[in-house]
Amino acid sequence: MTKTIEITSDSQVEKINRLASEAPYEVWLSTDTVMLDARSLLGLFALVGKKARVVVADNVNPKAFGKLVDKMA
Repeated sequence: MTKTIEITSDSQVEKINRLASEAPYEVWLSTDTVMLDARSLLGLFALVGKKARVVVADNVNPKAFGKLVDKMA
């Protein structure tokens, strides 16, 4: 399951990292060239100013995933 967000600031990166760390499932961020574990703060800073897809397993509750992505945006 995927949804696209635009990452615009360092503070948003920190929020994404915190939310992904609290999620009870794995959360990944993907671009055309890279796929990063959203719990890895250092790698996420490379995505500032870019659009990325938030990726989770298909068995994650869609409503919970939607709420998570809304908080990240």
